[in-house]
Amino acid sequence: MPVHLLKVAVGISEPAQLAAVQQGRRHVVDGRDVVYGYTKRMPTRRDDLIDGGSIFWVIRHVILVRQPILDMFMVTDEDGDTYCRLLYHPELTAVEARPLRAFQGWRYLDPEAAPRDLGASSESDLPAHLQQELRALGLL
Repeated sequence: MPVHLLKVAVGISEPAQLAAVQQGRRHVVDGRDVVYGYTKRMPTRRDDLIDGGSIFWVIRHVILVRQPILDMFMVTDEDGDTYCRLLYHPELTAVEARPLRAFQGWRYLDPEAAPRDLGASSESDLPAHLQQELRALGLL
């Protein structure tokens, strides 16, 4: 069963900025467009993550977007340091804005607890802070 990751997008203030930063991390691997991400250690639930899991990005204490995780593997750099390289699908998918307390590193997220994708509705056109306020008032 797939599982997801939660990760804080440090220094990012909105999804468009995350997309712009990731432009510099795009590569073609085995004929497909991917975005590289890194973490020090391989997640123990690797197989569940690459079996349909996504990384959900926390931007300014709110989960706002996700990206499918395509693969991950350990690599060694020229200095001999090892780390886990994650391959993400390059497209960011907007999800229901959900506030979240700060944390470090990454966390697993069960599919049942994951925010739903936003469709082509007008709600997805609202800024995240407005979505959050309307949700708190019970209007969304």
